[in-house]
Amino acid sequence: MKPIFIEDVIKAVNGCINNNINTDDIFIKNISTDTRTIKQGDLFIPIVGENFDGHNFIDVAFEKGAIACLSQKDIKTDNIVIKVGDTKDALKDLAIYYKSLFNIPVIALTGSAGKTTTKDMLASCLSVKYNTVKTQGNFNNEIGLPLTIFNIEEDTQVVVLEMGMNHFGEIRELSKIAKPDIALITNIGVSHIENLGSREGILRAKYEIFEYLKPNGIKILNGDDDMLYTLKEDSSRCYFYSVDSTLDAYATNIKEKGIEGISATINYFDKSFNLDLKIPGKHMISNALAVTLVCSILGLKENEIKEGLETFKPSKMRMDIIKVDKYTVINDAYNANPTSMKATLDVLATTKGRKVAILGDMFELGEYSNDMHYDVGKYATEKGIDELIFIGEHSYYMLQGANSNKNSKSNINYFKTQDDFIKDIYNVLNEGDTILVKASRGMKLENTVDKIIRRESNAV
Repeated sequence: MKPIFIEDVIKAVNGCINNNINTDDIFIKNISTDTRTIKQGDLFIPIVGENFDGHNFIDVAFEKGAIACLSQKDIKTDNIVIKVGDTKDALKDLAIYYKSLFNIPVIALTGSAGKTTTKDMLASCLSVKYNTVKTQGNFNNEIGLPLTIFNIEEDTQVVVLEMGMNHFGEIRELSKIAKPDIALITNIGVSHIENLGSREGILRAKYEIFEYLKPNGIKILNGDDDMLYTLKEDSSRCYFYSVDSTLDAYATNIKEKGIEGISATINYFDKSFNLDLKIPGKHMISNALAVTLVCSILGLKENEIKEGLETFKPSKMRMDIIKVDKYTVINDAYNANPTSMKATLDVLATTKGRKVAILGDMFELGEYSNDMHYDVGKYATEKGIDELIFIGEHSYYMLQGANSNKNSKSNINYFKTQDDFIKDIYNVLNEGDTILVKASRGMKLENTVDKIIRRESNAV
């Protein structure tokens, strides 16, 4: 972070000092909302959540070297405390001020599925040419996004910000902070439909990303998504990418190579290059097309985009291929929704040998949950998966969907809990299996992956 004077912080957050300390020449070196990361010279911002209150740790922050803190409560201390109306709002206001100190392009992206992989893929490509700051981990909310902005340094050349949400208005707030130059939506699925009511509602919520797009900003949209393609007549600067149609960026000569990856020719504007991804799945080509458009607009050449894409490695538990003595595991246990479930089943179906899918509950589907689990279960049998294992209360409807396919040759198992399955895990798996593990984050199916791997000594 570029050091900033406390006086500028006070103005940015519309705050006031708790005592008569002269702060004219005092500056802060970094921002922290967690006392575990506090360093000498930091500004501590205590956040109030449903089950915690950061104000309880203000003394700890000062003991660890914080030079000042914000507070929405009256605090008795001889240290520098800046009183604000709401610390969470102040965090956002400070991020808006800090970002205004830099004149660099900001790319914002959201979507129901694939946004994190697309973000990481985009940062990989941009880093070939530019010093890039990107959202780390799941820092894609009203706390994480400002903290990402504070990672901008004097030599930063471009920023990639992922935006998540589960209610209306959340992406609007994030877009207000980011004020992106380029905004991208990967797709409109059914994640968080419980809170947003319909795919139309999800589209409205995701479309908030454009509300604070710069006046000459650019929109990038997935032309294969039926909801996003309805925006084709948008008169503003808008580009579409597609795996299935010839749009601004499109793919030809697609060749799937099982878990070894996928290749294609990437065509965009008047250019093209051959791409050999080491990550499996047709949806990865879609992500690559989105990335190609953004990178092209920011001045990267074909060979630079190709290099960034082909050297990209996904985050842990996102299409993470793990080979051990007896099995090959596709660890995609980080999260799940119906769209991503089907995409990973498509990948599994292309692999050789016996195919095993261990699938768990998908959350936040509301009144659609039973039908969507049912549909995924039936789809799994249609893809010819040899062994199906469904885990969780909601996944009982996957079981019903799988059993509804009278032509299915899949062996079908159901376990109410992960613990029940783990007790029987080695009776279900055979040597040589390729095993997909996927569920929503709350199911923690990485425990199943760990159980499979721990039996083996030669994970690679």
